Amino acid sequence: MKKYRILNLYAGIGGNRKLWDEPLKEMFGNNYEIVAIEYNQEIVDIYKDFFPNDTVIVTDAHQYLLEHFKSFDFIWSSPPCQTHSRINKNFGIVRYADMNLYQEIILLDVWFNGKYCVENVIPYYTPLILPQQHNRHLFWCNFKIETTSKKNPPKQMMNIQPKNSKRKKLSGGYYKAGKIKSQPDLGFDLSNIKNETLKKKVLKNCVNPETSLMILQRALEIKTQSDINEPKLF
Repeated sequence: MKKYRILNLYAGIGGNRKLWDEPLKEMFGNNYEIVAIEYNQEIVDIYKDFFPNDTVIVTDAHQYLLEHFKSFDFIWSSPPCQTHSRINKNFGIVRYADMNLYQEIILLDVWFNGKYCVENVIPYYTPLILPQQHNRHLFWCNFKIETTSKKNPPKQMMNIQPKNSKRKKLSGGYYKAGKIKSQPDLGFDLSNIKNETLKKKVLKNCVNPETSLMILQRALEIKTQSDINEPKLF
């Protein structure tokens, strides 16, 4: 029997992947494989500690998707969100939005025969391709997911500048960050990591495991592309 193969792009420490094993084992037993792509070796080492049975490849996720997407049944992609975040507008950071996000959505929607989910933050601009929204994140999927209010999503974890304080302008139009709200650990024990900056970074970039579990379960309900009744994005 052919293995059910999942591609987890921009994997980080695996926040999105944390709760996937139970539904996968229920449906496929041990006959499934998760391939994680992450470019930062330090983060890869953390991922491997949590998910030793996954295949982890240190490479560029965007290029890997282009070259290998046909080999998978389900693809999850969480491209970098920094250039899309509302922080850019709030702090006057003028830069190009990284169009890799939309390149991947178009590639998957047109050429991929499996199920996919591309995740990102709510941007400071109107999304160029219509997404679905769950809490503070947007999802581009070729199947329906559980959605939440678009008017009042939970507040996004971000650097908060204290009121009535002057922002210190840095090179390139950036501003020095203010106080940082506490970041939930999402069930990851990072006590062995001494680098506090790295800890904050990897947790901030995690997708909520409960949300990604819901999305995978929805995807597993559809066995072939022909079963998908939702219209394509284009």
